[in-house]
Parts: sequence; structure tokens; C-alpha cells
Amino acid sequence: MRKIKVAPSLPENVEVNEIGENRAEIIAYPFESGYAITLAHPLRRLILGSSVGYAPISVKIDGASHEFDSIRGMHEDVAVFIINLKNIRFKLPEGVQRAELSYKFLGPRKITAKDLITDEVTVVNPDAFLATLNEDARLSFTVVVVQGLGYVQSEDLMEEIESDHIPLDAFFTPVKKANYDIEKILVDDSPNYEKIVFDIETDGQISPVDAFINALETMYKQLSVFNGVLDVEINATPVKRNTDDSELKQYLDRIDSLGLSARSFNSLDRSGIQYVGELVLMSANEIKNIKNLGKKSLDEIGECLNKLGYGDDFELPENLRVALIKKIEQLKSSSD
Repeated sequence: MRKIKVAPSLPENVEVNEIGENRAEIIAYPFESGYAITLAHPLRRLILGSSVGYAPISVKIDGASHEFDSIRGMHEDVAVFIINLKNIRFKLPEGVQRAELSYKFLGPRKITAKDLITDEVTVVNPDAFLATLNEDARLSFTVVVVQGLGYVQSEDLMEEIESDHIPLDAFFTPVKKANYDIEKILVDDSPNYEKIVFDIETDGQISPVDAFINALETMYKQLSVFNGVLDVEINATPVKRNTDDSELKQYLDRIDSLGLSARSFNSLDRSGIQYVGELVLMSANEIKNIKNLGKKSLDEIGECLNKLGYGDDFELPENLRVALIKKIEQLKSSSD
């Protein structure tokens, strides 16, 4: 006899299996019928779309003014050199979002990705080919590597690139493959339960498990917007709670009130951050991922927030968080 349920059963088992270099299976079960695909499909998209990686966004080559130029003594045209450079997968140290790397090579020699490894950067595909130089060749170039998400066309990077640099399309995504299978499994004599088997492969900039964790964190954060629909209290009728503007006033000071250095202020300003409350709403990891924010600027902002009492352990009540987000949106839209 089939039992009547008042809530779906929760999966209890998860397994992680390494099946190759930078490749892993993540398995979870048992899901009730239909729940596996409901979770697996958006997670796959987030694994592919929310994983942060590193890529070159511009290069300056001595003796070359554009990508259709050539370098004396180098077998490859500049266009081919750039294609080879974009295929090299750089990796910056933890907390570093941008690096400007300069290199000089004399021929004769073959240059591969391992020749670009320095104290400032490593590469995850050291055997990747870059260029071949003749005896009389001299190759000097500077490449800018940054941290980012997804794919960004060179046209969208022009504001961040020096005028004497050649802009590059940037492919940041470190995930090479993210697939899943849904398998039927037997639970308590019922064949209607399901198992999700994820197969994830990365290029080595991050591990498959880290890519999966990033996707989970992104999903949780995206879903948190619905926390503001109702403020639910235990054993009470769900009610909407209003927040007085006076409670928000301390978070609506503009960022120039923090007394930041010009570099830190400009990084925040270029990212569209205008109010102290916007920083308070962000996690430490989100602040770290602000474009062009170096370690010194990150430490400076963290120190300012700590002095104001908004350290790592500070967390706004949910009703205040929702009200602050709405208020900042109103202020920004009214100033446009």
C-alpha cells in the first residue's frame, strides 16, 4: 500500500570520485521522481557560468602595433602568436585579480607556456606552444592577465586596456565539461527514485569540486532574493515587516566618506559602488572579486569596514538587508 506523504523525502547520500586529472564525478541520491532533473540542470549551467578563471586581456609586443603585424625572426605572425597566447591558461596567486607580466626572449629557441611561469604567475598547461625564434630574433612582450567570469569580447575591455596594448578576447571559464546523468535507483522496493551523476572536468585553474562548490554558492545567493518575500516567524503567521528609513541612514553614507586612497576609491567607483551599505551587503569573497581591486586596496577597505563595526562576522538582519537593497536601488535610479 502506498503511503501518503506530506513532504518529499530528502536525499542523504553524496559521493565524490576522482576519475582523471582535473576530472571528477559528484553523485547524489536518492531523489524523488522529477527532483533530480530540477536540480541538475540549473546546477550544470551555473558550473559552466559561475566559475571564476584567469585569462590575458591585452598584450604589448615590441615592434608590433597590431595583430596583423610580424616580428623579425619569429616564425609565427603576430595573429598566430596571439592565438597561442590565448590558449595558455594562466593562474594568479590567491587574492590577486590582475597582473602585468613582462618577458624577453632571445633566439634561437622554442617558447612554451612553462617559460612564462614566474613568481607572479603560474600556468596549468605548461607544454602549450607559444612561438619559435630564429638565431637573430629578439621577442619582448607584456601581457595583462586578470580574473573574470565567462567570455568577454575585446571591444568590451577597451576602457581597461592601455592605448599601446593589443586587446584580446578573454575566455575566463576554467570548466571544460559539465555533464550529468539521471539514473533510476531502487529505494524501499520503489523504482521511482533517482540518482544524479555529475561529470565535471576543468583546465586546472580550479578543481572540479571547487567548480561545483562555486555553483552551489551562486545558486544559494541567487535564491536568497526570495527571502524578502515573507519574513517567516516560527509558530506565527507569515507577516511583512517594514523598516524605517532611520534604520538605514548609517549605511547610506557615500564611499568617499571612508577616506580611502584614490586607487581603492576609483576601483569601487568604476564598479558602480556608491554607498557604504553596498559593501556591507557583500561577502568578503564578493568584495575580493571587485574588478581591478588589488590586495592592498582589499586590505584597506577591510580595515575601514572593521573600524565601522562591519567586520567578517557582521550580518544584517534579513528584513534590514532587503530594505537596504531596495533603498540603494531607489537612490541610484533617482540619480540616473
